This record gives sequence, C-alpha cells and structure tokens, in this order.
Amino acid sequence: MATLKEFEEALREHGMHMALALLERLRERDRKTRTVRPARRITGQKMTPDLARAILELHASTGMTQQEIAFKVGVNQGRVNEVIKRGKWLDDDPHAPEAVARDKAKARMRADPKPRPRPPARKEALRLAKRPASPQGQLVFGDL
Repeated sequence: MATLKEFEEALREHGMHMALALLERLRERDRKTRTVRPARRITGQKMTPDLARAILELHASTGMTQQEIAFKVGVNQGRVNEVIKRGKWLDDDPHAPEAVARDKAKARMRADPKPRPRPPARKEALRLAKRPASPQGQLVFGDL
C-alpha cells in the first residue's frame, strides 16, 4: 500500500498539477478544522479466568509483546504482566489477593469520601517537643 507522500510524488512525476492543487486544498481545509482534543481514557475489560487463560495462550503461542497482548485483549499491560509472571486471575477464588484488593477498591469508590485527620503541622509538633518535662514524670535509676 502506498503512502500519501508516495502518491503525491507519483502525481508530480506524471505532471498532474490539478490533482496536486486539489490535494493541497484538502490539506489546508484539514489544517483549519483540526483541533486538539483532550485524551480519552479507555476503560479496560474486566479480568476473568477465561481472559487470563487467553492471555497465557497468546503469550505461549505467539511472539507478541505484553503491550501487544494487552491491546488485543483490551486490558492494560500491567494486568498482562500479572497473569504471565505471577499467575494471577487464573481462578475464580473470591479470597484471592487480587480479588480482595479489587473489592476493597470498589467499596472505597462507592463510599462517601471521608476527610482523614491531618497530622499536626510541623510548628505544632516542634512546640510539643520543646515542652519542659513534668516534674512527676520519670524515675531515675538511682531513685530506687
């Protein structure tokens, strides 16, 4: 298959100036309407034991990279690595570490975000550390 650049060079070689002018007008129109759009995050497929087995099959039978396998099956490369290197997601055990982590993450997403107590500011911590010791506090070894 020829590239657009090769096509343009062929038009020049054959002296097809009208076609080149038309091609240039189309380029100008595309440049005027071109916009920069924000990237769209593509949500991956849910990991299942069947999908994990398909990943292992692709890894064993083809020379595909983890990134290529991930693109083909619709998950991210990290998931492919987990399946290949650590054997994760190969069974339906709801108590498997990856299933427990997934369920906890889903529960956190559903719950109302609660503000966490902030640690005391550095100045406050320094002030507390510089307090004089209370006289009733410590026993010295020689006191006994």
